[in-house]
Amino acid sequence: MIVWLFGSFVVLLLIGTPIAASLGLAAVCTIIMCGMRMNLMVVAQTMFSGITSYQLMAIPLFILCGNLMCDGGLSKKIVDFIGLFCRKSKGSLSYITILASAFFAAISGSSPATTAAIGGVMAPEMIKNGYDEDFTLATAATAGTLGQIIPPSVGMVSYAVLAEVSVGTLFLAGFGPGILMAIFMIIYANYYVKKNPNIKSMGEKPTLREGVKVFVQSIWALVMPIIILGGIYTGLFTPTESGAIAAIYGFICAKWIYKTFKWSDLPNVLINTAVGSGTIMLVLGSVQTFSVVLTRGNIPHALAEAMLSITTSKIILLLLFNIILLIAGMFLNAVSAIALFTPILLPIMTKVGVDPYLVGIVMIVNLGVGMITPPVGNCLYVACGMSKTLTFEQISKACIPYIIALTIALFIITYIEIVPMGLIWLFGAR
Repeated sequence: MIVWLFGSFVVLLLIGTPIAASLGLAAVCTIIMCGMRMNLMVVAQTMFSGITSYQLMAIPLFILCGNLMCDGGLSKKIVDFIGLFCRKSKGSLSYITILASAFFAAISGSSPATTAAIGGVMAPEMIKNGYDEDFTLATAATAGTLGQIIPPSVGMVSYAVLAEVSVGTLFLAGFGPGILMAIFMIIYANYYVKKNPNIKSMGEKPTLREGVKVFVQSIWALVMPIIILGGIYTGLFTPTESGAIAAIYGFICAKWIYKTFKWSDLPNVLINTAVGSGTIMLVLGSVQTFSVVLTRGNIPHALAEAMLSITTSKIILLLLFNIILLIAGMFLNAVSAIALFTPILLPIMTKVGVDPYLVGIVMIVNLGVGMITPPVGNCLYVACGMSKTLTFEQISKACIPYIIALTIALFIITYIEIVPMGLIWLFGAR
């Protein structure tokens, strides 16, 4: 059964079948070829039930919120505000790109959206001020991965539903790793800036009057993360409700406060949201059928017993966990990998005492790194679309130092549990 299930899945991927179809067809193939006593009508019912969770409604709402921020120009206001604090520094533009991406990540929940929104604003300015184009786009792509790691995150919502853990608590676990990843990005950016004397700073420190003006103009955009996260943790509304409120607030800001959004822009935003959400929901629905076949065949238990017969060391199993997911992140997008590996690897890790929230965060960080690793690096493709001269390979090569830095941060997150789990322990959240 394992051979049929995973063999057919891999073959379908190799011939270019979309991930959602590969998962569903592999499950159906296994049901038929292994003579499982399972009505094929159950396949459709399982797919439908897999996407009817109330928590999953947060995904299209966060995607809509990110698209409104991007198309409505609110990302420019965030960049202007962050620029107040590091304008005079020589490497200010690279730092602003990273810090603004971290802030935008607390709104959008999507890595490609973060790369597009902040990179689209910052890349021309960085190139104009002496940064190499490959480093500029590598920085935009790498900083965009924070959209996957800093809550709210579409990947976190997907994992929480599949693992049956609290979305809000998982969001808490994302802050420490997100900040650590941003720090490691800044460390490498600082090293690069010092090695390149042609890079200029943005200029003089802003006057008090300029600072107040920028703050007043940016305040509406800056309030959005407070609405999303503050509302969740004060108990005013659920993660799903926070997504709806943030989307409405973002539309009001873009349309009537900043007046940067036209009614003619709305169809494009809604279409992009529908396509992105539909793709994710189709994957999550297909993986439910895949998971049913896994469970009926007792495959997770068999794999757990096989791995635990080799070693029961928590340290070694976490290392293997990271290796598997780093490789998976090179070939699968984040939601697909979460959907595929959560039902397989979570039971193994919990058997050796790894907290499900730690499993989720380590998985999401691994797949965040995967966003900038070829051949399937979503953020790389977005960054590549910003250049008329550089190839995908050139930008990928420029990302290598960032990948090394983020991998070091990944292992700190994995083995120093207070980084991801500290806020959960502090607030006693479960």
